[in-house]
Amino acid sequence: MKIVVLGSGVIGVTSAYYLARAGHQVTVIDRQPGPALETSFANAGEISPGYSSPWAAPGIPQKAVKWLLMKNAPLILQPQLNLEVMQWLFGILRNCTSTRYAVNKSRMVRLSEYSHHCLKELRAETGISYDGREKGTLQLFRTQKQLDDISKDTEVLSQCGIPFEVLDVDGCARAEPALNEVKSKIKGGLRLPNDETGDCFKFTNKLADMAQALGVEFKFNTTIEAIEQTGNHIRSVVTNDGLITADNFVLALGSYSPILARSLGVKLPIYPIKGYSLTLSITDADQAPVSTLMDESYKIAITRLGDRVRVGGMAEVSGYNNRLPKNRCDTLMHSVSDLFPKSCNFEDAKYWSGLRPMTPDGTPIVGATPVKNLYLNTGHGTLGWTMACGSGQLLADIISGRAPAIQHDDLSVSRYS
Repeated sequence: MKIVVLGSGVIGVTSAYYLARAGHQVTVIDRQPGPALETSFANAGEISPGYSSPWAAPGIPQKAVKWLLMKNAPLILQPQLNLEVMQWLFGILRNCTSTRYAVNKSRMVRLSEYSHHCLKELRAETGISYDGREKGTLQLFRTQKQLDDISKDTEVLSQCGIPFEVLDVDGCARAEPALNEVKSKIKGGLRLPNDETGDCFKFTNKLADMAQALGVEFKFNTTIEAIEQTGNHIRSVVTNDGLITADNFVLALGSYSPILARSLGVKLPIYPIKGYSLTLSITDADQAPVSTLMDESYKIAITRLGDRVRVGGMAEVSGYNNRLPKNRCDTLMHSVSDLFPKSCNFEDAKYWSGLRPMTPDGTPIVGATPVKNLYLNTGHGTLGWTMACGSGQLLADIISGRAPAIQHDDLSVSRYS
């Protein structure tokens, strides 16, 4: 089949790669001059199946009020007050129950674990490298209450068979030796030893090269202007470079997916949650993180990527913008400099922001749509890098008519109907 993939972030490129490997003729369209130049460009670098959790959780509404009043807040609420935003926020609130949290987390962990398996297979088959490390994730708690509240997470991890360790202060310092310098600031941690790290931008570009070798055509600097339909069937994509036809179309435009889907009569409950990152050069390797550390108080990830440290996090509800306010940048700097004060050149920080496509239940949308030849691979929120390979393989199986390796019916857009 001839298939067009809309979007060349990590989700679009993995979709194209697995579709091409399944024998399809694939074309990728993107407005950028190359792969992974938007949300996939400078994310936190985590590949964290065990840490795959929905933002909507019991107690979050109460925590959100507290976060909004913090100086270094992990949540910033500046919504445009329209019906779409209010519906999305209401959807978040509806999912903040113990029952919904357990269902949503189990879906996310299922896809994330499968994706981890696919990534390992891909690495073994191709030798792809991307500043990767296989040294786990440490969720760090600065307060005793944070440590006491992890039972709902460990229960789901146990049910899913995911290894974890609940650590005291000394255990945290053994996992991340540089924390010996700041032990008085922490109370304990939850370690997920099977998690990995890696540079999503490097990975996506190398995989795009591999996809090209399989025959995938990338059309960069190409703007999607419209979609031509006949009844319940897409005929072509109208671009600034002309019409592009195909048998099937894959929507993988991240936060911009609902805009295009709306023109086709498909409603996607996805909102652009803005995240921030900074990248630092390591000056003392022994004082830098070994892998990924999640600073629970600020919802910030601190990740070792080769000779750099990537610091990413926060959730800002403010629409489609990439502004870099100083106070957001200061929050990232506070977290890393407070925990790893001797690790990096803090005077030469490179800041960035990106829009994560977030669904109300935290689970991405993968699969068919009411439009006969339109498929979705979008809505991965903060976990696009974690879920990319599994989502790409799953989508390729669905389109190819093969039986997927995991349950997938509850990942499609039909769950919202």
